Amino acid sequence: MQTKAQARFVRVSARKARLVTDLIKGQDLAEAQQTLDYCEKGAAQIVSKVLNSAAANAENNHGLNVDTLYVYNAYVDEGPTLKRFRPRAMGRATRINKRTSHITVVLEEREPEKVKPKRSFRRPMGKGAKRKAAERAAAAEEAEKEAAQAEEELTESEELEGVSRDLEEPEEQVDEEELAAELDVGIEEGGAASDLEDEEEEAEGEQAEEVEGEEESEKDEPEDTAGESSKAKSPAEDAGTGEE
Repeated sequence: MQTKAQARFVRVSARKARLVTDLIKGQDLAEAQQTLDYCEKGAAQIVSKVLNSAAANAENNHGLNVDTLYVYNAYVDEGPTLKRFRPRAMGRATRINKRTSHITVVLEEREPEKVKPKRSFRRPMGKGAKRKAAERAAAAEEAEKEAAQAEEELTESEELEGVSRDLEEPEEQVDEEELAAELDVGIEEGGAASDLEDEEEEAEGEQAEEVEGEEESEKDEPEDTAGESSKAKSPAEDAGTGEE
């Protein structure tokens, strides 16, 4: 994808500007910026601004990677000429041509195979841009510190959880052993309780049999007393009959 930037009505002649644009054609973005920084031509500063504008358009408007851009084309067109006159000798006047030009820089993304490891693109930074960059760097450092602290806290919590699990496992084993022992004791107690209940039932049965035997013996006793009284009366009756 191609992106371009253009500066119109620049107060420099097209011939002088073409001397500069011809130097950066086909160069990578960082290399072209370096070439313009060390160029002594007056139009180099203007062309450098146009180049930076084209790079910003490519990055912000089209989302291209700055490190993969190169100068696809750079050309200069003539603009309108301002005509001025200067007085000369003997009442004459000569014309002064104040020429203008339109400078255009076209950038294109180079294929990944042809990308060369070059110096990273350096943007001109003002005071505001430097302050923002410092703030971003500070924010990034704070974010890294917070992430490191969070990771340390996670590792500490994981270690504590591992220690607590190691401590809880023997307790669980002990609890299981205690439960097994309690179950065995409960079973034994249940068996003993069942034996006691059987013994109590047998004792109650024996007591009931004894009570029934006593009741039967008591019933038999009145009959015996009645027989004895009848036997006691019989001699008296015999005596009475005898007297008669």
